[in-house]
Amino acid sequence: MTITASDEALTADGSELVRAGGGGPAGKRIVVAYGFWIFILSDMVMFSALFATYAVLSGNTAGGPTGAELFNLRNVFIETVCLLLSSYTCGLGALSAERRQPGRFFVFAALTFLLGAAFLIIEATEFARMVQTGAGPSRSGFLSAFFALVGMHGAHVTSGLLALIYLAAQVIAKGLRPAVLRRLLCWSLFWHALDIVWVGVFTLVYLMGVHH
Repeated sequence: MTITASDEALTADGSELVRAGGGGPAGKRIVVAYGFWIFILSDMVMFSALFATYAVLSGNTAGGPTGAELFNLRNVFIETVCLLLSSYTCGLGALSAERRQPGRFFVFAALTFLLGAAFLIIEATEFARMVQTGAGPSRSGFLSAFFALVGMHGAHVTSGLLALIYLAAQVIAKGLRPAVLRRLLCWSLFWHALDIVWVGVFTLVYLMGVHH
């Protein structure tokens, strides 16, 4: 089959051939998009398993402290506000990047990083306080499930902040070229997904926990 000029086109970065007839391999942009969505869905499956485990073990305190005795809703509310605001600044940063406004992107990226770091600091402080009072993950099934679920979310936030530093360095080195924009879009979707997971944590673990 002969491919004519009307049957082919370059992707946004001018480096990949996309065949209109569908005879060739998928372009890198399509492969990356599918691969990333598979990653997000697999992450959601993992968190679903952790939520289910917590739901089963939440009442198994083994005579130890309960969520109502341990959780500080004021701190959790501040954590939640920080993470939700970081999602907002993340969206503004992605929009600035798409509009080729690197200065505005760096401002919103810095705000996103600071808000995410504040979330982690508050969470780490709460974990340390619980461990110091004898409410560590080995104390009961409830606390094991709690530290596994909330700690895994915190680990994802940490990896997201490290990825943001890497992406900001790429913007400095390479500019807002299409390949970098694709990575920024994937990262922003990952960050928004963490917000969705945290809403579930806030509701199931903290709000319901203080009323048991």
